[in-house]
Amino acid sequence: MSITSLDGKRFAAMVQAGAAHLSAHADMVDALNVFPVPDGDTGTNMNLSMTSGAKEVQQNATIHFGKTAAALSKGLLMGARGNSGVILSQLFRGFAKSVEQKQEITSKELAQAFEAGVETAYKAVMKPVEGTILTVAKDASKKAVAVAKKQPDIIAVMEGLVEEAKASLARTPEYLPVLKEVGVVDSGGQGLLLVYEGFLAELKGEKLSETAGITPNMEELVSAAHHKNVQGFMDTSAIEFGYCTEFMVRFEEDKLKQSPFSEDKFRTDLSEYGDSLLVIADEEIAKVHIHSEQPGEVLTYGQRYGSLINMKIENMRQQHSAIVGAPAKEAVAAVPKAKREIGIVTVCMGEGVAKLFESLGACAVIEGGQTMNPSTEDIVKAIEEVNADKVIILPNNKNIIMAAEQAAEVVDMEAIVVPSKTVPQGMSSLLAFNSEASLEENKSAMTAALAHVKTGQITFAVRDTNIDGVEIAKDDFMGIADGKILLTDKNKVAAAKQLLQEMIDEEAEIVTIIYGEDASDKEVEEVARFIEESFEEVEVEIHNGKQPLYSFIFAVE
Repeated sequence: MSITSLDGKRFAAMVQAGAAHLSAHADMVDALNVFPVPDGDTGTNMNLSMTSGAKEVQQNATIHFGKTAAALSKGLLMGARGNSGVILSQLFRGFAKSVEQKQEITSKELAQAFEAGVETAYKAVMKPVEGTILTVAKDASKKAVAVAKKQPDIIAVMEGLVEEAKASLARTPEYLPVLKEVGVVDSGGQGLLLVYEGFLAELKGEKLSETAGITPNMEELVSAAHHKNVQGFMDTSAIEFGYCTEFMVRFEEDKLKQSPFSEDKFRTDLSEYGDSLLVIADEEIAKVHIHSEQPGEVLTYGQRYGSLINMKIENMRQQHSAIVGAPAKEAVAAVPKAKREIGIVTVCMGEGVAKLFESLGACAVIEGGQTMNPSTEDIVKAIEEVNADKVIILPNNKNIIMAAEQAAEVVDMEAIVVPSKTVPQGMSSLLAFNSEASLEENKSAMTAALAHVKTGQITFAVRDTNIDGVEIAKDDFMGIADGKILLTDKNKVAAAKQLLQEMIDEEAEIVTIIYGEDASDKEVEEVARFIEESFEEVEVEIHNGKQPLYSFIFAVE
């Protein structure tokens, strides 16, 4: 069998096969993740990224090759997660650009498209590292170009691509000593090979075996114990920049007039905040991945050009400590906190919510909220423990504001209260913090940010009552929007859907779901799917807040 031209429909099928093959082995790719630092799981990140691309292709299937490739590029861009996911999106961004006008393509044009993708990906990475997904992509594309010069058969080109991707992947330990020491290959390169394997299998009409594209030692690495040993080759205290920070900037015309956007300048400026920097941009958005010690300052810089969406911040020291079984507190203590001019103290309930606030720059998080309000003394102690000259307090509950104001008055330093009444308000306010601005300037900006988010909550009723015309029965789930009870339902998910229907309007751009202790994975997935299907233009973020009392907290921005 020989194929001399490829259209969009056939390429769409290749994309689905590549995504499915990667998804089937995402856990095993996760087990290989050892370099450069544990910023999430490579297999999971690449799988989520590729799944987003495949979904966009499926929704925009066309016989035009260039348009199908453009759909893949767009889906990957919006869904890209982690270093590996962002690089994958860049590989197919350059790929799509090179064929955007093509109804169908030849073997030479396919090979050239893979090569163009490599060029784009290398440009997106501030300091490219060889022995990674980039090297595998580069070597494979060169082989594809060489084959295409002699062969009009597209299958032959893809076979050459896959063959060299395997060989290049096997060579990655020669570039990176940590891989050689542990005895594994690069995880990102392995993920890319799985995608390419899926492409080729679809072209040949073959069904992939369970081990196709898998390096011999991957099965052994799946066990949790071995995974810990792999990560154990790194010391937590060696992680210089502790927060894996990802976000998008949706450009705003008024801000661009004050700060014209240049991708090169944007990338150069951000490089001062950390390492592992990746920046990609088009006419509407810029997407950023960076490892930084001050994620709040990175986000503040991004806001110069527009509004922030799709934010995700992970504490890599804590993540690494959890994997190797080392106490997280000891790991964090290995990197002493520098004296700050302005520190932030916040109040919340739920381990996951606390981690969110810490990742956004909070210096101290006090456990408290509904049914458990911290005292003035509790807040004073937290203020005194923060290594800062001045302090901003975010109470995140209307019943805690007065205690916070009293604490601000009695401490021996300048302290102010930004009167946040909910967790989403506190998060929105914290994102408006600017470490270079004065205390009063920050109070003004952070207070103004409170109005930029709507808060929804799903909780249960403790008694029968009637409030604002709403009949409430004990144990029913209540839907509350910005403090007002709008509805009740005996079903938790039904109440959530009704509440979201009330809260999300045409101006909404992003909905953040923070789910609590009593929300199951199935319930969370159902709520997220409802938003995606009912409001196609709205982005969805999901965080496990682990908060008591509230099944769901929604932030609508």
